[in-house]
Amino acid sequence: MLMKPLRGLYDWTMDKAAHPHAQGWLAFFCFIEASFFPIPPHPLLGLMCLAEPQKAIRFAIIATLASVAGAVLGYAIGWGLYDTVGEPLLGLLGLRESFPVAACYLREYDIEAILIAGATPVPFKLLTITAGFIEMAFVPFVLASLAARALIFMTVGILFRVFGAPIKRMIDKYLGTVTTLFIVLVVGGFIVLTQFSGSDEEVKDKCEAATTVKPA
Repeated sequence: MLMKPLRGLYDWTMDKAAHPHAQGWLAFFCFIEASFFPIPPHPLLGLMCLAEPQKAIRFAIIATLASVAGAVLGYAIGWGLYDTVGEPLLGLLGLRESFPVAACYLREYDIEAILIAGATPVPFKLLTITAGFIEMAFVPFVLASLAARALIFMTVGILFRVFGAPIKRMIDKYLGTVTTLFIVLVVGGFIVLTQFSGSDEEVKDKCEAATTVKPA
């Protein structure tokens, strides 16, 4: 169960789906989520797509571009403001212990880590801040972020554009199942991040045991 402040923040975010400037709010939340905001924008995107399936792809494009712009901000925080902003921020979000592990995987797999983890429910802000801190090549970072975010957001947009009404009925009827599936996907996202190295057990063991990070 979400703590009260987080639940209130979530409800406030979801209320923006019916706001006259909902598209602006969607862009805003996608932007800040990629760098520091704790609430993922996917439910807001889903609600907006449910309300107006004919605009679903447009919403998905807005979400994708805004998220990549936010990724650049996250990169900048990790690159130039880690000690003063990034480290306290990761601590506030409960991601401080995950930071050395993420840094290890990014150094070992570069854009592959962004592509895989960025298209899963793994906190994207963890990747963007970490990528800046280790000074990952900027252009490949942006392109990988674009591909990963487009994959997850455009999939939502296309599904709602093609199957908008049936998807809504399915969610209304099987809400419990859909919620359970989302939780499984969240857990699966973290498993993918730690398992995608396949047979390279040496890298996996090294990264899972990482507790500190040295700047690039």
